[in-house]
Amino acid sequence: MLAGKRILLVIGGGIAAFKTLELIRRLRDRGAAVTPVMTRAAEEFVTPLSVAALAGEEVHRDLFDLTKEAEMGHIQLSRVADLVVVAPATADLMAKMAQGHADDLASTLLMATDTRVMIAPAMNVRMWEHAATRRNREILAKDGVLSVGPNDGSMACGEFGPGRMAEPLEILSAIDAALGDGPLAGKRIVVTSGPTHEPIDPVRYIANRSSGAQGAAIGRALVGMGAQVTFVTGPAAVPPPDGVEVIRVETARQMRDATLSALPADAAIFAAAVADWRVASESATKIKKGPDGAPILEFAENPDILREVSHLETGRPRLVIGFAAETHDVIRHATEKRSRKGCDWILANDVSPATGIMGGSENAVTLITESGAETWDRMTKDAVAMALGTRIAEALA
Repeated sequence: MLAGKRILLVIGGGIAAFKTLELIRRLRDRGAAVTPVMTRAAEEFVTPLSVAALAGEEVHRDLFDLTKEAEMGHIQLSRVADLVVVAPATADLMAKMAQGHADDLASTLLMATDTRVMIAPAMNVRMWEHAATRRNREILAKDGVLSVGPNDGSMACGEFGPGRMAEPLEILSAIDAALGDGPLAGKRIVVTSGPTHEPIDPVRYIANRSSGAQGAAIGRALVGMGAQVTFVTGPAAVPPPDGVEVIRVETARQMRDATLSALPADAAIFAAAVADWRVASESATKIKKGPDGAPILEFAENPDILREVSHLETGRPRLVIGFAAETHDVIRHATEKRSRKGCDWILANDVSPATGIMGGSENAVTLITESGAETWDRMTKDAVAMALGTRIAEALA
C-alpha cells in the first residue's frame, strides 16, 4: 500500500521510542522505505543498531558530519521523503518545532523540510496538559503539521491519562491517509456505538455501562483508512470521531431504524451495547412512590439488529461484524452467538468487573470467524480498532 514511498522517521527521546521499531517493520512490510534519524536522547531508549537493522538503512545522528554536510546532507535528507514522521514527538521536540529552533540534526531537518510533517506525541500527562505544550500544539496545527494521538492510558511513570504515543497500527493508518486514499477508500461502512437508553417514564431509563469508546475508536480508524463511515450512536460518554456521518439515537428501536436506513454498505460493525429488553408500557408521567411499594415492570424484547442485518436477503453488507460482551465462558458464548445471529465475525470480550474493560481505555478481544477463534493481546481500544480495520481492509480487498 505504501510501495515506492519514503518516510523520514525522526525518533525522539522517550520510552515510547521502543514502539518505533514495530512501526519501521510495519512500514517496510507495506513497501515503504524508511530513513531513520535519531536524537541523542533517543539513543538512551533504543539502539541505532536495532533501528538500522529494521530500516535496512543507516541511522542519521550527527548534524556536523563533515562528509555529508559537504554535500548539504541535512538539506537532502529533509527533501527526499514523501512524509516526515516524528515518533515519539516529545515535549522538547514539539517546542523546538513550534519555536523554530534548529540546534541538532532532527530539529534542523524539520526546519529545512518542505515536505509534510506528522507528529505522534508522547509524554507525561502533566507535560501534555501544560500550558506551554498546549500553545505549541496550537502553533503546530496552524502550521499544517499533522498529528496522531496521543492516547489515554497508563504511563511508564505510573500516572494515567493522555500522553501515550499512538500504537504503530494507528500511526500507520494516519500515514496511509496522509499519502493516499487509504486501503478502505471507496468503501462505505456502518458502525453502531454506545449504549441505548430504554425509558421507564419521562425521567428514568434502563441503560448499561458502555462508554462508546470502542465504537468511536473504530469509526476513527476506519476514517483514517479512507472509508466513508455512517456512525449510529446512542447517548455515549465519548463523542463521535471527526469525519463520520453521525446519526444520534436513544433507544434500540431507533438504532434499528437508523441502521437499516444507512444501508446498503460494504460492511456493518455492531459495537453498540444494545439493551435486550425495554419496558413494555412506558409511563407518560413520572412514576410516584405509593403505599403499595415498588412498581412492577413488564418487559418486552427489543429488536435484534445484528441478526436482522445478517439475514437480509437484499442489501446485506459483504461483512457483518458483531460484538459479544460476556462475563464468563466468553469464547463459548460468543461462538454460539455468531452461529445464532448469522454474522460473519464476532469480537468477543470479557467485561466482568475485574477486567476494567467496560468503560475503560483498553480491550482484550478474541476474533471469532468461520475459521475459529483468534485471541488478540490486551491493548488500547484505538489499537484494537486499527487491528480490526486492517483485517476488514484485507477481507474487502
